[in-house]
Amino acid sequence: MFAVLSTRRKALTRAAFLAAALMLGACEPVPSGRGPTIDTSAPVPVALILPGGSGNSGDEVLARNLKQAADLAIADLNGVQIDLRVYNAGSSPAVAASTARRAVDEGAKIILGPVFAEAANAAGVAVAGSGVNVLSFSNNTDIAGGNVFVLGPTFQNTATRLMRFAARQGRNRIMVVHDRTPGGDLGRRAIESAAAGSGASIAGTATYEFSQQGVINAAPAIASTVNSSGANAIFFTADTAGALPLLAQLLPEAGVSNQTTQFIGLTRWDIPPQTLSMPGVQGGWFAMPDPGLTQQFQSRFTAAYGEPPHPIAGLAYDGIAAIGALVKRGNANALSAAALTQGSGFAGVNGVFRLRADGTNERGLAVAQIQNAQVVVIDPAPRSFGGAGF
Repeated sequence: MFAVLSTRRKALTRAAFLAAALMLGACEPVPSGRGPTIDTSAPVPVALILPGGSGNSGDEVLARNLKQAADLAIADLNGVQIDLRVYNAGSSPAVAASTARRAVDEGAKIILGPVFAEAANAAGVAVAGSGVNVLSFSNNTDIAGGNVFVLGPTFQNTATRLMRFAARQGRNRIMVVHDRTPGGDLGRRAIESAAAGSGASIAGTATYEFSQQGVINAAPAIASTVNSSGANAIFFTADTAGALPLLAQLLPEAGVSNQTTQFIGLTRWDIPPQTLSMPGVQGGWFAMPDPGLTQQFQSRFTAAYGEPPHPIAGLAYDGIAAIGALVKRGNANALSAAALTQGSGFAGVNGVFRLRADGTNERGLAVAQIQNAQVVVIDPAPRSFGGAGF
């Protein structure tokens, strides 16, 4: 049983990475579009807005790791010079807004960060009139759009990947189980949206109060709804720090067998590793970045800095890599919204990704299953767009 319910959801070799990044980034001509022009023969000013300075030790570690990952990416750029300008803005939206304005006043042509959704939104609004784009480390699609792009893995991307895979496996009647919180509702909406065009349908929904007792009270009714709906799969929005461990225990006890009803997770079920040993999650599916590429980045980062990277540190590498791939092509409009959203995408440290015109993103994800307390990839992450997995 879980002890705490948290409401805050929040190395490639140099030659190999550059070959992949430039191969994807050079597939299409850079289109023109609104945004600041750059001098591609000079170092390109890039502002990196970090959560440092808040006094929160976790934010300080994250800020340090994001900067380190950006430095790794800059070192990997061949023939492109980045003038990285680092700003610490804590987690305050007001400070993020003023910092973004200052960065643009000082010449920044694009902004990487901030991390937190409200701060990223404030930064985007603050510089919207300048045409400077913001590549936020957030995964909250509610802030995406206009000049704000989210680099973080999104519920919609994950739900779409898993829903399409489930339909191909014959798991085409999906029950959505979510908590009554903004995050749970966001996850539910992503799953329902992902059903459209996937070959699967939503058999029903069931909810629970976001507390331990709330899950205990709701479990019998959830089980009854699942069994009466004809669902052959359950898509959970819960994460391992919240209700998932308890749901995975109580629903089988209430008559929903994970042997006959496929359990699917919108979040990572392998973090922390102890989750893998729980009987209720055996056989469950979830999505994850390409594990081989992820391990290469983690190994390289650890070798360089003596500590493993924060789980989202790779987003800073991805942002710099995308900027570098576009700038290398020598177009003055390389950092416009039209250029950033080129359909062929980019190669990141966790796999291929591309930015969408609505400010969201698509990432190549693997489908994994928990088998005998181990993570087994049952459908590999795509290495390019347009193939299996998209």
